Amino acid sequence: MEYTVQGLAKLAGVSARTLRYYDEIGILKPARMNSSGYRIYGKAEIDRLQQILFYRELDVSLDNIKKIVTSPDFDGAHALKEHREKLLEKRKQLDALIANVEKTIEQTEGRIHMSDKEKFAGFKKKMIEDNEKKYGKEIREKYGNDKVDQSNAKLVNMSEEDYEKVTNLANQVTDTLAEAFTTRDPSGELAQKAADLHKQWLCFYWSEYSKEAHAGLAQMYVDDERFTAYYDKEQPGTAEFLRDAIYIYTGMKK
Repeated sequence: MEYTVQGLAKLAGVSARTLRYYDEIGILKPARMNSSGYRIYGKAEIDRLQQILFYRELDVSLDNIKKIVTSPDFDGAHALKEHREKLLEKRKQLDALIANVEKTIEQTEGRIHMSDKEKFAGFKKKMIEDNEKKYGKEIREKYGNDKVDQSNAKLVNMSEEDYEKVTNLANQVTDTLAEAFTTRDPSGELAQKAADLHKQWLCFYWSEYSKEAHAGLAQMYVDDERFTAYYDKEQPGTAEFLRDAIYIYTGMKK
């Protein structure tokens, strides 16, 4: 069966504007244009749109989706199996969080008692699983399984007090970095304060600190588009600015 833009948009639950944009960027071209100039989509395009929407559900960027689905080596069946595994991981994370919420409700109603450690167990577990899903491969290749496992264990055993401290530190890093970025001086007082706060934040997760590892992580913020997108979401160029500030802070400036 074939569909126009409007028909496919209704079928897939997306906007016609989205389909036109996918055509413009080359990620989903119509099978043909009819005599009236309307885009017409067939089975192959429907299957591709399904793949695109699966990847979007998993927070993969459109640029990366395009590279994946337009690759000559793209295997639709294998991709579906990968989607299934990732969705099962996501369900596992949600189940853990739901269980934690349910226990909190029971405690609030006086039916059970939760230790401080239990209160944060679900959140910490989800944080670890999210980080593994997004960055695990790269981080493990760069720092080794032992260091990553030690870092995860440190997070699991983190007290409520330390959890609150590291959360506040993360906010301080963000706020100070945003203010420092306006100076455009990575060697300035504010930028160096941001680098020092970043080190303090890292030390809550790392089993040991080194200047080399700190500088290496800062470079990863620039090299890996996922990290770059996180730091650049408010002010483009922030990831590079933080990298430069940390290079100066650690004495590793090239």
